[in-house]
Amino acid sequence: MKIANAPCSWGVLEFEPKDRYPYYTEVLNEMQAIGYRGTELGDWGFLPTDSEKLRAELAERDLTLVAAFVPIPFADPWAHRLGEARALQHARLLVAAGFDTAFIVLSDDNVTVEERKENAGRILPEHGLTQEQWDTFIAGVHRVAQSVQDEMGLRTVFHHHCGGYVETPEEVDMLMQRTDPNLVGLCFDTGHYRFGGGDPFDIFDKHAERIWHVHFKDFDPEIADQALKEDWSYFMAIDGGVFCELGKGDVDFPGIIAELRNRNYDGWIVVEQDIVPGMGSPYQSAKRNFQYLNSI
Repeated sequence: MKIANAPCSWGVLEFEPKDRYPYYTEVLNEMQAIGYRGTELGDWGFLPTDSEKLRAELAERDLTLVAAFVPIPFADPWAHRLGEARALQHARLLVAAGFDTAFIVLSDDNVTVEERKENAGRILPEHGLTQEQWDTFIAGVHRVAQSVQDEMGLRTVFHHHCGGYVETPEEVDMLMQRTDPNLVGLCFDTGHYRFGGGDPFDIFDKHAERIWHVHFKDFDPEIADQALKEDWSYFMAIDGGVFCELGKGDVDFPGIIAELRNRNYDGWIVVEQDIVPGMGSPYQSAKRNFQYLNSI
């Protein structure tokens, strides 16, 4: 297993103003200095979108591009065509830059539905998709994943994510049950699964063969309890530090690593500590996260 990080650990989030982002060379330099061997693409336009420049910048730092995150509002049938075009745009860049084993990481267009944003971490059945909406959602995921595979030969995983329509364990189960296991894998995110109400170890009993890509994110149960009691939105929970540094929350990473090894997982472990721009010290947190993983 190889350890990467992602721009979101430096506050590069798709729903944040781009003028608050750090400069990409700062982020890549810090990843390299710490010892990470790979990165995800981050929000479109954060890293260079010219394939030659992207390849050169990563090669200079001995970094591999492991995945690109593409959020799409799959519950809206009118968004599928545009979502397909965006996913292919990302896929073409990955391949042109020489990273033809990278994943396209699909997700719902998180925190764009008010009810889901405001109730992240405490989703009730009435907050979910109807059967008809699920049909639309699954059709969109299949459409995009098939196009990415057919045109660029890349594999697709789906990222369950708080603040979106695939957050709870039941919603992850529905997505896995209804998607083609040869076409769509799972991007297993330990922190989002905990915040969504699940036990991360359950994922191995249910969907071990679908785990193609892994995000290591820790979860602070005390912050989550406060968020529950005070009805915090998803953004308030992030600001409050619900996704803490690795080893400081309640995710059993030694146990997770053992489960991955038992199943011969040899892919990337992408460290993600979602923060908003200006929050904390991303370099120091990323360094401590790396040291923690080395220690276990």
